[in-house]
Amino acid sequence: MKEFQTVREVFGPIVFVEGVENAAYNELVQIIFPNGEKRNGQVLETSKGMAAVQVFGNTTGLDTKLTRVRFSGDILRMPVSDEMLGRVFNGSGEPIDKGPAIIAEEKLEITGSSINPVARAEPHDFIQTGISTIDALNTLVRGQKLPIFSGNGLPHNEMAAQIARQATVRGASHGKGGEDKEDFVVVFAAMGITFAEAAFFMQDFEKTGALERAVLFLNLANDPSIERIITPRLALTTAEYLAYERDMQVLVILTDMTNYADALRELSSARQEVPGRRGYPGYLYTDLASIYERAGSIHGRKGTVTQLPILSMPDDDITHPIPDLTGYITEGQIVLSRELHRKNQYPPVDVLPSLSRLMNLGIGAARTREDHAGVSSQLYASYAEGRDLRSLVAVVGEEALSERDKKFLSFSNAFESKFVQQGKYENRTIEQSLDLGWELLADIPEGELKRVKPEHLEAYGRKFRSVEKKEEHGHHKHEEKKAEAAKA
Repeated sequence: MKEFQTVREVFGPIVFVEGVENAAYNELVQIIFPNGEKRNGQVLETSKGMAAVQVFGNTTGLDTKLTRVRFSGDILRMPVSDEMLGRVFNGSGEPIDKGPAIIAEEKLEITGSSINPVARAEPHDFIQTGISTIDALNTLVRGQKLPIFSGNGLPHNEMAAQIARQATVRGASHGKGGEDKEDFVVVFAAMGITFAEAAFFMQDFEKTGALERAVLFLNLANDPSIERIITPRLALTTAEYLAYERDMQVLVILTDMTNYADALRELSSARQEVPGRRGYPGYLYTDLASIYERAGSIHGRKGTVTQLPILSMPDDDITHPIPDLTGYITEGQIVLSRELHRKNQYPPVDVLPSLSRLMNLGIGAARTREDHAGVSSQLYASYAEGRDLRSLVAVVGEEALSERDKKFLSFSNAFESKFVQQGKYENRTIEQSLDLGWELLADIPEGELKRVKPEHLEAYGRKFRSVEKKEEHGHHKHEEKKAEAAKA
C-alpha cells in the first residue's frame, strides 16, 4: 500500500490528492482523518500525478494537511458466500443485523460488466408475482429487466415487498404449473429510504418469512448519498454470485433508482462536469445501462438474474430523463396510476401504458396456460374501449350510449374493482388471474370476443357464461312471477 499526506483540495465528497503516480481507476482508497477515523473511497480519475478520490461518507473534519490517504492497489470487492441469505447489510455491504460475520468464499469486483450479447440465452420461464396485472397482462420472464414507474406517495414500496415475498419461478423445466421455490431467491436493494421505510421492509420480510430466501441492502436517507452509487452494484454482485456460481434463480429489486440518479448528479456536480438534461450527467444513460444490462440468462448456466428496478418519476413525468432513459434500456415498464390510487385501489397499476416486451416468451401451454395470450389481449382491448367511453360519457351522458357500449363501460369499472384491485397479502396464481379475466369477459357479448380462440372460449370461458345465463334466466323468471302476481 502507498500512503500520501498530500491532500490539496476537498470539494464535497471529492478529495484531490497530489503526487500520486500509477493510481488505477476505481482503485480502493482508505482516508485516515486526523482523529484516527477511517473511511473508504474510490479513485474516480487520475491525471498528471493528481488523483480524484470519491469518499464513501461525508468529509466533515478532513484537514488537508493532516489527513492521510492510503492507496490499496486493488479495486473495491464484495465478499460473497451462501451465508448471505437471510442477512441484512447497509449500503456499503457491512452487516447490520447483529448476526455473525460473513466468512467469504470469494471476493468479487463490484463493478461487474454487462452480459455479452453472444452469451445471452433467450429468456423463457415465467415468474409468478401473485399480482394479476403483472402476471396476466405484463408477464415477468426469468432473465428480464422490467422496471416499475411510480410517483411520490404511491405504494411502490408495498408492491416491492409483496413481489419479494410472493415471487416464484414456474416454467417448462419444472412441468406445466410446476413451481420452483427452493432455488429462487430475492436480492433487495433500497437506496435513500427513510427509517420508517427501512423498518417497514425489515418487519415485512421477517414477519412473512421472506427474509430466509433474501439478501437485503439498505441505504438510508441520512447515509452518505455517494454510498448509493455502490449499493446497487453490491446487490448485483451478490446476485451474480448466487445465480452463476450457485445456480439459483435470482430476482433483484432495486428501489429507488431516482435516488441513485440524484446521487450520480451530485457526484457529477462535485467533479464540476458539464451538466446534461435537467442537470444530470451526460453519461446517465451509460451508467444506468451498466446496472440494467447485468440482468439476463447465460448459455450453459442454470442460474439467472432478473431485475425489477423501481423509480419514482418526479412530478409523475414519464418524459423525465430517468424514466425516459430507463425505458430505452429495459424491456418494458409497469406504470402506477395516481388516479387509481386516489380511488383507493391497490396495486394502482395502469395497464394501458404498461408493457412487457418479453411476455410472449414466457407464456403458453407449457409455462402458464394456452389461453393466456388471448385472454390478455381481450382484457386489454375491452378495458381500453371502456376507458375511451368514459370520456364520451362525460360529454353526452351514459343514457346516450348503446347497449353494447354500456357493456364495455361496465366492464372497465368491474376490471378496475375486481381484476386490478387485490389485497396486499393476496397471492393469486396465474390460473386464478386468468379465470377472473374470463369471469369479467362473461359480460361482454360473445360476438365481441374477437381476440380469443373459440376453442379457448369453449374450454375456459363457457362455464362463466353459463353461470351468467342461468342467473339471467332465473332473474327473468322472477320478474315474470312478480308480473303475474301483480296482475292477480
